[in-house]
Amino acid sequence: QVHLVESGGGLVQPGGSLRLSCAASEIIFSFNVMGWYRQAPGKERELVADISSGGSTNYRDSVKGRFTVSRDNDKNTVYLQMNSLKPEDTAVYYCNLHGPGLPGYWGQGTQVTVSS
Repeated sequence: QVHLVESGGGLVQPGGSLRLSCAASEIIFSFNVMGWYRQAPGKERELVADISSGGSTNYRDSVKGRFTVSRDNDKNTVYLQMNSLKPEDTAVYYCNLHGPGLPGYWGQGTQVTVSS
């Protein structure tokens, strides 16, 4: 059982920045994808960005140019650098790990609130 532990959420003003981190409890040696989803009140959970163990990235259109996903495979950690934050980015952000043969894992979620 892999555990994902997120950190870095909080309250920030519009235009500000936050960096989220998610550490996995063990190394996954096979191909896998780690990423970030978010869920705002009354809305479905949506993919924000993800990155494969090979380094390929994927972003939803609304965050392109503002958010950057990265990972450190040696530390089993994925990051999400969020710049130029907008009120519509407010949500609970969840870390995810999945891949061929893996059951799929979720973190507990971290709240990001963008408000003046």
